Amino acid sequence: MTTAPLRLMLVDEDPVFRLGLRIWLEQTAGYAVVAEATQANDALAILASRASLKTRSDVSPDWTPQPAPDWADDWATEDPSRRPDIDLVILDLGLGAGRPDQLPGLRLCADIKARYPTLPVLVLSAQTEPVLAAAARQLGADGFGARGMAVADLGRLIEQLIASRPQPARGLRSIAGGQRPPVTMWEAEVSGTIPAVPKALIALRINLRRSSVQQIEAVMAQIEAEQRRGRGSLLTEAVLAGRYRELRAARWLVRRLLATPDFSDQGSPIDRPTRSPLESGELAPARRSETPSNLIRRGSPGSGPGGVGVIPGRIPVPSQFPNTAQTDAAERLALSQGDLATLVFERVFRKLQGLLDNTSDVPLESDILRDDKKRELLYLVLRKVEDALAHLREAQVLPGQMTEKSPLVLQDLWQATVTDFFGRYYTLQVDTLEQPVVPTLLTEAPVVQAAILDRLPLVPMLLGHLLFNESVVVDGSLYQAAAPEAMARSQELLEHLVIQLANAVVQPLLNHFADVELMKKNLYHRRMMTSRDIERFRNDLSWRYRWDGLINEPRAIFESQHRLFGFTERGIQHQTIYAPRREELEQLSGLQRAVTLAVEARDAIAPRFRSAVSLVGSGIVYVLTDVIGRGIGLIGRGILRGVGGAWRDPRYRRDGQESNLRD
Repeated sequence: MTTAPLRLMLVDEDPVFRLGLRIWLEQTAGYAVVAEATQANDALAILASRASLKTRSDVSPDWTPQPAPDWADDWATEDPSRRPDIDLVILDLGLGAGRPDQLPGLRLCADIKARYPTLPVLVLSAQTEPVLAAAARQLGADGFGARGMAVADLGRLIEQLIASRPQPARGLRSIAGGQRPPVTMWEAEVSGTIPAVPKALIALRINLRRSSVQQIEAVMAQIEAEQRRGRGSLLTEAVLAGRYRELRAARWLVRRLLATPDFSDQGSPIDRPTRSPLESGELAPARRSETPSNLIRRGSPGSGPGGVGVIPGRIPVPSQFPNTAQTDAAERLALSQGDLATLVFERVFRKLQGLLDNTSDVPLESDILRDDKKRELLYLVLRKVEDALAHLREAQVLPGQMTEKSPLVLQDLWQATVTDFFGRYYTLQVDTLEQPVVPTLLTEAPVVQAAILDRLPLVPMLLGHLLFNESVVVDGSLYQAAAPEAMARSQELLEHLVIQLANAVVQPLLNHFADVELMKKNLYHRRMMTSRDIERFRNDLSWRYRWDGLINEPRAIFESQHRLFGFTERGIQHQTIYAPRREELEQLSGLQRAVTLAVEARDAIAPRFRSAVSLVGSGIVYVLTDVIGRGIGLIGRGILRGVGGAWRDPRYRRDGQESNLRD
């Protein structure tokens, strides 16, 4: 028997944070995001509509009127049918900040608790000052946490709120009957279930520790940002790494010297230490080589937008198995349940938290987007790929059909991403005419298919690995699905797929609405706002595709390589991987075939030509040094010897003395 998942509602203005949080919640067993809102009025309307829907759905056909209850009980008891079919509301404290026409986050929290007292509300805040937690508590919030808290802490906080939520029938009748209603987290703190307020000296130590740790972690965050940019010299990188180690030691020392064992911060998500990217291994070179098999054994920590992370669930612990054979069997069982694809997606998801600047020498269509829009688009593409895998599982596609289904899957992915990113019914005014955006962009399907989608490498192998745990060919060798090499190659292919699908979404936009002011205002980067910059960017892309089609792609086919774009600590970069491409080589013709012949001729002539040039150069060096140079040296030595002999001649000295006497 399976329990129904907890129904959650997200209220946050940041679409990236909301999307990342929703992805993690949906991947975690026991949670389901049933509603989202970006404004306070929308949130209240959604709650009211879901309450009314629940009321209508709860009415049975043979319903008969009941006698009216006592007015005191009716006043003190909340009707369960009026409560929305939602188990928890996750609310951003900074909702409506800077917008006087919108309801602030705290006011929305108070309104929700006034209308639905038994509905738990979790408030997340970017600032971690105690006064904000006290304000949220005063206005009825059931829980308070930082937006940057670790995902494990967020999961525990949600579980605590759900476990301590009050029951619907919590009125005078239940209290009079001797039944004690469940207490919330704030009530437990007041009653003594959670440690009471510490004394003055202990409170001073706690505040001093928190403020010191916050200052140290702020400096550590600045150092992490500098290291992600990667624009300094080796000496600068070494100095930053040393400063980072010193700050870590200082943070540890502060926590030990100002420790308060009786009043630990385990119940407070604000002061709980969070692992930075440098500590978690995302930036440290010594730990970047962590294998996927280790992740399968112990879990994979990560962080999502704004600090909300992703962790894999339902992974067996190897200590439970006595030998290696049982461990391998358990891993295969876990992989058959879809954990392999989850691990790959989570690793790509974590990489999307870093820098997304294109640091390669190849221009990409997504370079024109602002950082937040680029991140949102990449998140959306990753989510659509995951949805496509789910649809393929539901359709019971066979492993042998991946080669046939791959083009259709890519086409559907592109269309779904374009529709969701721009909006199905979104229109733009172009030359006094209202023009629908999505239908116009979808007319570019043949161009996008030929330029980008058809050139995506090894898509059937990637889908087979994620869907059916098939083996992966890496550098000519076959690896099992759970092998580190197979997981790494699958991750590289998925990153390239996500980046290229994002470029495919932007390409038709540049062809039809490149210079529309509304698009430039909402999507474009600041450095790409002028018409000249946009046209120069489009020309760079055009020349890149011409050069790739005529030179780079035939050369890559001849060299049995694929160029893949991926996410690194310094941004988007490209690499080459080996893959047999003999069939594509035999299909080349015309100028592309001539390019391969030119490369082959260069490979045949260049070594001999270099040998001849080296021989001639060696001969010239021998003549200049051993013949001409030696002759010049002999002449110079003779001149010096003659000058020295004349200086030592006594007749020359006598003549010199006589000339001095005459003077």
